[in-house]
Amino acid sequence: MLDARLPPTASAGSVAGAPSSDLDRDEFAGSAPAGAVRRLLDARPAATDVAVALLLDLFTALPLLHRGGVSGWIWLLDQVLVLPLAVRRRSPVAVFAVIAAAGGVQWMTGQRLPADVALLVALYTVAAHEPRRKAAVAAWIVESGVVMASIRFAPTGDGVIGSLVFLSGLVAAAFFLGTSLRTRRAYLASVEDRAVRLEHERDQQSRLSAIAERTRIAREMHDIVAHNLSVMITLADGAAIAHRTDPAAAAAAMGQVSATGRQALAEMRQLLGVLRDDTRDADLGPQPDLGHLDELLDQVRGAGLPVRLSVRGLPQPLPATAQATVYRIVQEALTNTLKHGRDVTAVHVVLDWGTQALEVTIADDGSAAAPLGAAGSTGGLGLAGMRERAALHAGTVSAGPTAGPTTAPAGRGWVVQARLPLGG
Repeated sequence: MLDARLPPTASAGSVAGAPSSDLDRDEFAGSAPAGAVRRLLDARPAATDVAVALLLDLFTALPLLHRGGVSGWIWLLDQVLVLPLAVRRRSPVAVFAVIAAAGGVQWMTGQRLPADVALLVALYTVAAHEPRRKAAVAAWIVESGVVMASIRFAPTGDGVIGSLVFLSGLVAAAFFLGTSLRTRRAYLASVEDRAVRLEHERDQQSRLSAIAERTRIAREMHDIVAHNLSVMITLADGAAIAHRTDPAAAAAAMGQVSATGRQALAEMRQLLGVLRDDTRDADLGPQPDLGHLDELLDQVRGAGLPVRLSVRGLPQPLPATAQATVYRIVQEALTNTLKHGRDVTAVHVVLDWGTQALEVTIADDGSAAAPLGAAGSTGGLGLAGMRERAALHAGTVSAGPTAGPTTAPAGRGWVVQARLPLGG
């Protein structure tokens, strides 16, 4: 058990010296050389434990050598107290049990050995690597040994009290130093785990942002390519029909095909420019807004489709992204009419500004039966894209056969209606 009469040099040197090589390396973190020592000790924990055990064995054996005439079994008991520390981090509880048992034998035989300081190192190891409940049991065992050793080995009177206070302070220091190290390790592990999770979430967010951007670009590409190609095909068909009877009209139509193709190519270059690495040279022009609707309608009229625009109510400020949404919805609906409309003689685009929402209607007087899978039909991809655009602004889009313009016969017509709330 802990010797109540250990010389101050032996006990203080043993507790503050030998264990400090592991109690813990954090004590040396204040300087660069100490940091190098700490990294070296962390890299070879088994070798560190063996070195601690050998150094403690050497320092605790010196008093026995000076005493002289020590029997062999006392030397054996001294080694049993110290040498198990060589594997203390592999089996903290087992090492503590062996050393505590050797301390009990020491107390029963009445021997006072400096090597019983190994109990403090074993207690520290249990507190640093095992749950708090096991550490508390180990501390209670050591404190019991302190009481027993103080009563048996210390002088009567004030000597017992002084021994109890001194040795109990060492036990408390070993216990709280070990538990503090365990708490710090758990905190550092949680911080590292949180950093890993945050890094993973950041990468995941970046991937989601990239996917969203690809989706947006794909939608823009669909609008540009589908609309302009539909216009070009319509113009080319008209030129093919008119080139014999009206060469001038056919030439004008082909000229418009060329202009439309150049415009589509320019828009595609502008859109795809943001995907290049050298984005500094990309044309990051503004998105189309309501001011571009007239140009869009002129282009559709040039393809031979009569389009009329009506604005009702008092226009209100609308965010640029919402204006681009309205433009794309009108563009997609007119493209669908060019591609899938049958016997269309009139298209009416209405912007109805209310106090709560902007309602956009694109209606034609063509055949009410949309081809299955057409972009403007209820099951097509074009309508899904328009709905996605409107949903970004808490809006809705619907499409279906209904009465078109007021001049449309009953049972004819196809209409696309969008509603975008105003005021956020």
